[in-house]
Amino acid sequence: MEDMLLYDRIQFGFTVTYHYLFPQLTMGLSLLIVYFKWRFLRTKQDSYNHAAKFWMKIFALNFAMGVVTGIPMEFQFGTNWSKFSEMTGGIIGQTLAMEGMFSFFLESSFLGLFLFGEKLLGHKLHFLTGFLVFLGSWASGFLIIATHSWMQHPVGYEILENGDYVLKNFSALFSNPWVWPSFLHNQFASLVTSSFVVMSIGAFYLLSKKHQEFGKMFLKTGLVFGAVSSILVAFPTGDWTAKNVVKHQPVTFAAMEGIFHTEEKGSEIILIGQPNMKEKKLDNKIAVPNVLSFLTYQNWNAQIKGLDNFEEKDYPTNIPGLYYGYHIMVGLGTIFIGILTVALFFLWRKKIFNQRWILWILFLLAPFPYIANTAGWYTAELGRQPWLVYNLLRTSEGASPTVSAGNTLFTLLGFIGLYLLLGLLFVILVGKTVNKGPEQQNA
Repeated sequence: MEDMLLYDRIQFGFTVTYHYLFPQLTMGLSLLIVYFKWRFLRTKQDSYNHAAKFWMKIFALNFAMGVVTGIPMEFQFGTNWSKFSEMTGGIIGQTLAMEGMFSFFLESSFLGLFLFGEKLLGHKLHFLTGFLVFLGSWASGFLIIATHSWMQHPVGYEILENGDYVLKNFSALFSNPWVWPSFLHNQFASLVTSSFVVMSIGAFYLLSKKHQEFGKMFLKTGLVFGAVSSILVAFPTGDWTAKNVVKHQPVTFAAMEGIFHTEEKGSEIILIGQPNMKEKKLDNKIAVPNVLSFLTYQNWNAQIKGLDNFEEKDYPTNIPGLYYGYHIMVGLGTIFIGILTVALFFLWRKKIFNQRWILWILFLLAPFPYIANTAGWYTAELGRQPWLVYNLLRTSEGASPTVSAGNTLFTLLGFIGLYLLLGLLFVILVGKTVNKGPEQQNA
């Protein structure tokens, strides 16, 4: 049973991690495409229109990969997690069905019109199709976050005699206090990813001395959007999200921050340290006294409960993974703000386009928001364990009882091989698109 559960979790973890590489770009990129098209309508400069159509091609490739990798993930609810689906389908089925029927079809339908309908529609209606693609992608994100938020903080439900959960209050799904902080935090994080990719391609064009006009446009746009969204991810949305964890999942917060023992007169914030689970402490830690208490409660001496205040059966099942995931996310976010602040200074001084050292840094930054986003999702998911639905349904109770560990491992290996091939094809197609550049694509 333990092997089966382990492989079920590894398979779902792998497929959802791989899948989310693509939506995190498309959700943020849809806003930047709307911005480029809006700038074209305002200025009548063709370069902005070319930029919008160029990035919509990148968007379309990511969207296609998101669909292909998302479908197997949906099926796993029925194959690997049938008990979870059976018991909670009356609730999570609502938001997942809405995401598929409304948001996905809105996004995909108007994506086709944006890609192929400019001459037929005219520029203003073409802008409207781009805006509806953006609306569909963000609505899709909202409905998935609403599903996830119910698993983190279940509201508006009742339990039937057979143990199944059904929705008692539909509006509670969307007024859940977990929803909006998580949604805004996630969407601004996706905007960080897309901004860094746009900025990185701009830096690449400038370093390689081709498509110079677009290189400057992409770098400036990505830098400004990236700086604003990086700050918004940290504050206020990151702060709101963390305070939700403190209030509703205090044991998770203690594990995230590496607080093994309750400190009576204020909690320190850990900058560096390694969890020692045997001795229940942090090794080699570097910390700043009382700062965590102030950030959490605006009181330097406020008490934050440590893991010693909770029963071990309710501890997150992978405390080191949770701790490192959280600190990787926060650490990278802090580094992003620092680097982009320096880059903005050079942009303000009108010297950034000639500073090759900073162009190299901005070019090489592109993969790191993907790492930060993945670490953030791991923080959320590892923090909820050992529960599928927090304080209601344990992970061990939601797995399919008739799917063997061998079957799951075999299909996992199949997914890994197939996704590697898909990833290679995706990189080749995106590389060719970027290498051609916006000018040749729209000549």
